[in-house]
Amino acid sequence: MTTYGSKRIVVGAHYGLRDWMVQRATALLMALFTIALLVQVLWPGRPLGYDLWAGIFSQQWMKFLTFALIISLCWHAWVGVRDIWMDYVKPVGVRLVLHVFTLVWLTGCAGWAIQVLWRL
Repeated sequence: MTTYGSKRIVVGAHYGLRDWMVQRATALLMALFTIALLVQVLWPGRPLGYDLWAGIFSQQWMKFLTFALIISLCWHAWVGVRDIWMDYVKPVGVRLVLHVFTLVWLTGCAGWAIQVLWRL
């Protein structure tokens, strides 16, 4: 029996261009959000305090952008941490536990951040 080409073992999934693009797109969104927030905070003539922060985040468009930022931040973190676990943790069981822990942690952080945002 003759085989052609090299035998390739694929470990994991979702490698490549899609994850690279997700990392760049979410990083861009976070950078733009940071600039928009800094412009609002550093606007001349407004004292920095709770009233300023509550005023910024009371606007519906800002809540929407912040929600998008929270989701983007979690997705960005998931792709990065997942790749670290897949690259450096070789035992499959330990890697699975770390993946599940990471997902639960990021979901909890996102839920907490959204809860804080909606209370303003």
